Amino acid sequence: MITRRVLTALGLLALAPFPKPALAAAGPRLGPPEPMDLERLKALARSLRDRPYTPPPEASASKALDALTYGPLQEIRYPPAHALYADSAYPVTFFHLGNFFRHPVQVYALEGGQARPVLYSHDLFSYPPGNPGKDVPDGAGFAGFRYQKFPAGQPGDDGDWLAFLGASYYRAAGDGAQYGASARGIAIDTAPAPGKTEEFPVFTRFYVSPAADGAVTVLALLEGQSLTGAYQFVARKEPHVVIDVACTLYMRRSVERFGVAPLTSMLWYSEGISRFVASDWRPEVHDSDGLLMQTGAGELIWRPLNNPPKLSVSAFADRSPRGFGLLQRDRVFDHYIDDGFEENRPDIWVEPQGDWGQGSVQLVEIPTHQETDDNIGAMWVPADPPKAGDERSYAYRLRWTVQEPVSTDLARCVATRAMKASWLAESDRRPGRPNLARQFVLEFEGAALGGLDPEKAMVALTLSRGSAEEVGATWAPYGKPSPWRVFFKVYAEGPEPVEMRLRLKSGERLLSETWAYRYDPEAPGTVL
Repeated sequence: MITRRVLTALGLLALAPFPKPALAAAGPRLGPPEPMDLERLKALARSLRDRPYTPPPEASASKALDALTYGPLQEIRYPPAHALYADSAYPVTFFHLGNFFRHPVQVYALEGGQARPVLYSHDLFSYPPGNPGKDVPDGAGFAGFRYQKFPAGQPGDDGDWLAFLGASYYRAAGDGAQYGASARGIAIDTAPAPGKTEEFPVFTRFYVSPAADGAVTVLALLEGQSLTGAYQFVARKEPHVVIDVACTLYMRRSVERFGVAPLTSMLWYSEGISRFVASDWRPEVHDSDGLLMQTGAGELIWRPLNNPPKLSVSAFADRSPRGFGLLQRDRVFDHYIDDGFEENRPDIWVEPQGDWGQGSVQLVEIPTHQETDDNIGAMWVPADPPKAGDERSYAYRLRWTVQEPVSTDLARCVATRAMKASWLAESDRRPGRPNLARQFVLEFEGAALGGLDPEKAMVALTLSRGSAEEVGATWAPYGKPSPWRVFFKVYAEGPEPVEMRLRLKSGERLLSETWAYRYDPEAPGTVL
């Protein structure tokens, strides 16, 4: 369903130092100008909608691209001195084509309502001896682009904070100076029915502007089998990255699952059930560990992510959502002990602008046995999917930050743990239950818990099926202030997944966000 995590891996190159070779050219050459703005881009997208779809052409020199796998591609650099807008606050540099990125995009420099094509040249890049990239001919094109943090020639000019690379994917480095989860322009028929495949529309043209008043603006043309689209991105660093997105989409044909403001990430395993799927020296491996939602009614729902045994789609019905996002809530280095510094991966929080009406936040979880797959997706799916000839417009704000996106005194769930049922006593092994039991242990912390006794609180737990026993809460024996530990035992009473929801209350007073989880009795670690 989701593109390879090599997107993120290549993005991290921006954080590695560039070599500083002495090169003659001072930047890319530009072609002749033509008028362009958002309204003209919308007109172009609308006109393309009414024409037959033509897939983007693959670059020539396929043998050279075959050889540009992760290692050789990582060696190629675009020196800051060759940047577009090199003297501006945020210069633009470019990605090289490679084995995973074979379709060039057209990039235009946009200033004063005039767009000039950026002309590809082999000499713009720096290649080490023997690198197969030297065999890619002039005119091949760029794979994508990124905005650097500082003007060329200043310390830190080799780092970037915003990148567009591959299909309709883009990423921003949060205030933790790390890339992690990605955003997409649109998601079409994600997690399709058997016999169908997901569609990946592609940004084929970008119009990039120099920084002005602390912001950069990018216009992008989207093309796919089912639709075309015109996008505007206005991005700022303040210090975490904020991107205002506005798009208008023109439908060529009807679609079943229309994913708006889609996000994608990776979870191989965490402290929860999915730890049983891996054999690795690190305690946890993930770029995000949960989906947070703030419903139109104001309810906060936290859904820990999982690596399921089979494709899983969860839908959370809502109207006029206030926000949703993929978060890396666990920010303790010792929980990862990884030099990739996963504790600094940014959250991505979507804030809808205007009324998005009826629909659902949908979470897609795909089984994986390695950390190189982006196996997590989240998106808004409207209740009325568009039909051929429809036009849809959306606006939303994306925040990329290491801070919790919603301010609240309610307690947050900071850990979800489960253990297999091999410890059950023989007396617990009664018909219909013995091999489908699971012990859950959750931890909550927050201001709302202050001064209260967890053993006197109410643990409100509901299950879609099965039963729960030994439900209670106590203090966790560490932390200041001491978090609460909530525990319960679930009997699935059958192989089908169990949807669970839990909240902490003191009388009628709500103490916590809603914890939601999907327990699959067929997941690894269950005693069968």
